[in-house]
Amino acid sequence: MQNPKSQNTPRTLPALFERSVERFAENTMVLAKRDAGYEGRTYRAMRLLVHRFAAGLMELGLNKGDRVALIAEGRPEWIVAELGILYAGGVNVPISVKIEERAELRFRLSHAGCTMAIVSGNHAHKIVAIQPELPEMGRLVFMDAIRDDIAGGVQYSEVLALGENRIRKDPACVENAWRALQGDDPANICYTSGTTADPKGIILTHRNYTANIEQGTALYPLPPTSCTLLILPWDHAFAHTCGIYALASTGGCAACVQVGKTPMETLRNIPNNIKEIRPTFLMSVPALAKNFRKGIEKGVREKGKTAEGLFAAGLKVAYAYNGAGIAERGKGARILLRPLMMLFDLILFKKIRRNFGGRLEYFIGGGALLDKELQKFFYAIGIPMYQGYGLTEAAPVISSNTPEKHKLGSSGTLVPALDLRICDEQGRDLPVGAHGEIVVRGENVMVGYWKNPKATADVLRKGWLFTGDLGYLDGEGYLYVLGREKSLLISHDGEKYSPEGIEETIVDRSRYIDQLMLHNSQSPCTVGLVVPNREAIVRWVEAQGLSCESAETRKGVLSLLEQEIEQYQPGGKEAGTFPPRWLPSAVAVLDEPFTEQNRLLNSTLKMVRGRIEEQYHERIAELHGPEGKNAGTGKNLDAIARLLADS
Repeated sequence: MQNPKSQNTPRTLPALFERSVERFAENTMVLAKRDAGYEGRTYRAMRLLVHRFAAGLMELGLNKGDRVALIAEGRPEWIVAELGILYAGGVNVPISVKIEERAELRFRLSHAGCTMAIVSGNHAHKIVAIQPELPEMGRLVFMDAIRDDIAGGVQYSEVLALGENRIRKDPACVENAWRALQGDDPANICYTSGTTADPKGIILTHRNYTANIEQGTALYPLPPTSCTLLILPWDHAFAHTCGIYALASTGGCAACVQVGKTPMETLRNIPNNIKEIRPTFLMSVPALAKNFRKGIEKGVREKGKTAEGLFAAGLKVAYAYNGAGIAERGKGARILLRPLMMLFDLILFKKIRRNFGGRLEYFIGGGALLDKELQKFFYAIGIPMYQGYGLTEAAPVISSNTPEKHKLGSSGTLVPALDLRICDEQGRDLPVGAHGEIVVRGENVMVGYWKNPKATADVLRKGWLFTGDLGYLDGEGYLYVLGREKSLLISHDGEKYSPEGIEETIVDRSRYIDQLMLHNSQSPCTVGLVVPNREAIVRWVEAQGLSCESAETRKGVLSLLEQEIEQYQPGGKEAGTFPPRWLPSAVAVLDEPFTEQNRLLNSTLKMVRGRIEEQYHERIAELHGPEGKNAGTGKNLDAIARLLADS
């Protein structure tokens, strides 16, 4: 379908960037941490680098349609590299820096047919190690200093120098290249993170991106003074489209997280970077939201019982005052709570907001389901987390809550110029309120999967993208996303249910459970894998005056974890929240969390269910067995013993 604005707006990313430079030449486009603090580069300065880099790539032999891998942390050179590839007519293949497995990396580069790779110093070793296995890979461009004896290796600075010489000889070379691009030319091949299957290369065209940027900025009309710290991986579709290009289209500024010597050090830099940058908005995924909340609650807890009590009271008042969102906030009898709300904001919530720089207006949430309780929490402290929904195949934004229109628990309303249907298993339209598969059509929808016509045909039918996500629309046009169809729990009688809402709710409301994965594949009962929160468990043990070495302590911890889940069963205080048949009747306690390092989480920190099921298939089989409730008790106690021993 045609966006009515699209006739007068850029249809390629270079054209979009050129327009932004003309409008916002002296605005700061990107901030990066140097020794003396954050330093900025303007739109004009970035364009100069992009033109030189593009010309340098052309001098190295990059032709239109050639694929180039980009593997680097978020930094100004990332933007220069990608735009340089696109200006020269190439196709970027952004690769997650979190991929460590040689086979996974080799598959992506080989499958995409990359002829060149641009890589930062921290990840150069990965490419160098597999280069002999990639005959098509002729050139490696290193962003940072590295050995100069690597075949085909060239420094980032050398590419800029080559480009400067080429432009001197042929001043119009870069402009001629980018102006020759069409909206339907591929811009990126983005590989899926593979939570349920092997990764597929999603082909997104220039118009897919520019259309989604138009759609997204129509929902969020960001002013040129907007600023964010790009916490998410830059290869991730959400950060890529919204954090870089949508922001750039409105003249805003993106800041890079200070990269540490280890991933953990990088994470620890984020709170300080936020205070330094003082962002006006932040992009988040549920895993990050949970970490932010834990940090806030830890800070309150450290101030003592009085502060904890005040904070709990403040949240209770704020929850009641806010209701389900803008249609209820402060309306009717809730107006009577306004004086209390203002008091708690003055003595508590305002101080918390200072830790986020003092200018933060809201979070934009995406990447996975965000529990309503978590949405209520951030709304209460005055930094709402407006949940959205999308997927890479849609470039990625499909819907979102906004400051002007939001309903907690939903994924907001649709972006403009997008058609949406809710379909049953036969592809037939369902009425408002009925649950089914989310199906969309618009200029932002991908053209297909790279070298995978079968997978393309499975999800693209007559221009409609069958997302594989379940959801429904309410009477006011708000979209509710229920979870992935491939992640469904399936009972022995064929009934299906999405587990994500249950998992998120239990984890978010329990201080003792860090991760939970439910499993049911045509069995009479549902079971669960539980990863305890070690710090909270140790605090509980100490508060009870127990010994970490005691067998009775281990039994007490196991009982504590079971009670956290059993409260949702009939007779419990949370009974009725979920259908009982989908709650775990037996659990296996794990002493190793799901992480990116063990490949049980993907780059957006979502569980890779297939791998988890494969790794723990014996434990799962035991739980589903005739003695399921008792089968894992010994192993659970052993896991708790190891957990406490690590304390």
